[in-house]
Amino acid sequence: MTDTELQRRISPTKNFVAGGVGGACLLLAGHPLDTIKVRLQTQARASHSHASVIYTGTYDCLRKTLSKEGVLGLYRGMGAPLLGVAPMMAISFFGFGLGKQLLQPDPRTPLTHQQIYLSGMLAGVFTTVIVAPGERIKCLLQVQSLSGQLKYAGPLDCAVRLYKEQGIRSVYKGTVLTLIRDVPSGGFYFLTYEYMKNTLTPEGQSVTQLSTPRILLAGGLAGIVNWVVALPPDVLKSNFQTAAEGHYRGLRDVLLKLIQEEGPGALYKGFTAVMLRAFPANAACFLGFELALKILNWLAPHW
Repeated sequence: MTDTELQRRISPTKNFVAGGVGGACLLLAGHPLDTIKVRLQTQARASHSHASVIYTGTYDCLRKTLSKEGVLGLYRGMGAPLLGVAPMMAISFFGFGLGKQLLQPDPRTPLTHQQIYLSGMLAGVFTTVIVAPGERIKCLLQVQSLSGQLKYAGPLDCAVRLYKEQGIRSVYKGTVLTLIRDVPSGGFYFLTYEYMKNTLTPEGQSVTQLSTPRILLAGGLAGIVNWVVALPPDVLKSNFQTAAEGHYRGLRDVLLKLIQEEGPGALYKGFTAVMLRAFPANAACFLGFELALKILNWLAPHW
């Protein structure tokens, strides 16, 4: 059976289940460092007060979070993305597959790098509907403990209160920045993974036979490339989504204020935490997806 034939037989249901497994693996492996990343990106600026910043770096943020809140503090805000991870990953892989199908009229003709990149961009567009509100809720829950007051009891309470206070627009605050982050980075994400899978496949073997260590390497490198591209808009998104209503007049205002107050380097705040998280989290994601897909194909080959 060729790779193309196997790809054709993968059903949307299998993509949904396998994507959910992969996304859950990503969250479990990467959420602690995501919490640290968001707290570093959104902490109070030293120039606004006589006191120094709360956290001096990734390790300092980790140490203080564990000291004050315990291990569970690293998993704050995980409920919202966890609830949306199965459909998000299903839609992501569906969008990527749809893009490849649209750009490849003849399955016997290999896709070019540009076609794979465009397919990955489509995946980023598809997932924004779920990702944007989930990220808004996640960021608010992750940073609320910095103020010493727990305004929201959990993801559902946060979503309900946002909707009651300012409607659906508040829940989806930061959607444009989410698109700016996820569309180009999604292209590089899938392009890197597909390129590395093909590069790491021994001559004469099928990509579907790739070993676990090589899947982990391909997925981890895809995660790193993804975040090198995605981090600047992610910093802007985190600040925009957690700021008080009216603090920023728009997306351009977020960028200008951040650079004026902290310089261009502010666009890469949380870089260490992001890079430490990117490899293991995305390696776990792709491994979870590939293993779940293999199990589903074995259990239900005609499903």
